[in-house]
Amino acid sequence: MSQNKNCSFKPKHEKVMHILAEETGGKSYKAHKYGLDHSDRPSIDYGDNEIVWKRKAETTQHKTYVDLSKRAKQLASRDDQILSYFLDGSRRVFKVDDIAYTESGGRSVIYPVIAGQIGVGCCQRVDRRIEHTKFKRELVLSLPDVANADGKPGFWPAMAKKLSECDELKRLGIEFSTILEYKTMKIGNDKVIYEDRATACVQDRMIEREKELVAELVREGRLNQDNYLIKDGSLEYRPGKEDKADKKKYSIFKNNYRWVLGASKNFNPEVCKVLGDKSNPGFIADLPLFHRTPVAEYENDMLSDIKFAVWYIRLRDKKQTRTPFDGVIKVEKILVTEEENRDGIDSENVDTLSAYLINERNPVCYGTDLRWANHIYPVFLTESYVKSRYLSTESFLHLF
Repeated sequence: MSQNKNCSFKPKHEKVMHILAEETGGKSYKAHKYGLDHSDRPSIDYGDNEIVWKRKAETTQHKTYVDLSKRAKQLASRDDQILSYFLDGSRRVFKVDDIAYTESGGRSVIYPVIAGQIGVGCCQRVDRRIEHTKFKRELVLSLPDVANADGKPGFWPAMAKKLSECDELKRLGIEFSTILEYKTMKIGNDKVIYEDRATACVQDRMIEREKELVAELVREGRLNQDNYLIKDGSLEYRPGKEDKADKKKYSIFKNNYRWVLGASKNFNPEVCKVLGDKSNPGFIADLPLFHRTPVAEYENDMLSDIKFAVWYIRLRDKKQTRTPFDGVIKVEKILVTEEENRDGIDSENVDTLSAYLINERNPVCYGTDLRWANHIYPVFLTESYVKSRYLSTESFLHLF
């Protein structure tokens, strides 16, 4: 018996790509599936061209390194601790297929289909133990804008819901939370790399989930001067359109990060300009053990008028690491109050927070993670917790 093509009935055994191709009018090529992530490898971030260094951003105008070894020992002998929460956002991104769409003139163009798992988790220190306290997970797809050729509002949410009704996802008790649309239009003479655009959409979605989790902790009254949150990576969060348009919301956005520090394992040493206007990566490379650099203020042109304080701390001796930049972390804090924006962060507070961070370096994760020299151990535990909640690669790719 022939089946009417307009019938909405879908066999339960259909996989995600079959449904996507049929509903969007594309042609699936059943291409080779592979991962696009290299986040577990030690690396240096290059090309932070948007960062503009302004001035020193602490109350004491240090001209050279600050020795924190004595303060770290003093704090280690005490029971109190102000680094209470640890947050990590992670994503696993895969190219799961190629899909073709016919454009004007009858020309067929092939685009990648990118799928991602997003995990954002927070762990809390409770009586010298690290316990998980919050976790968010999402499965997302990133598709070219031409897949919604008519630009129908509500098309992508409806599509995500339809895909989530397939038998395999129901069996696993999971669903796609959203479909992210990446732009296909060429800008200027630069080569268009669609995989990068699609991955950037997944990354932006992960950052939004991180911001939401931080806001939850603030609303619950968990963060204060005695309970800081350490976020794995940079704090360069963009305020949303609604935040920018509403002064009250913008103020709330910035105040959410009053008790938050960003600790980055990877950074671009070329942007270090604490000794003058010229780049001086050697200043970081020569940083002695358990010392920090002076605090510098910088702005990112993409982040409105938000100002950051940044400094570097050496956690490991250069003799124990592969490169001069292994064992160094970059620490960031958003300048929130009028006093901080005018005078910089209190240097005593910087020293205390830095000493606490130094004491978090042990125990290490030798053999478990190639980035061990740059790890703060509670962050490593949080990262491990988040990754343990992922679907296995085999199970995830089997959906497509």
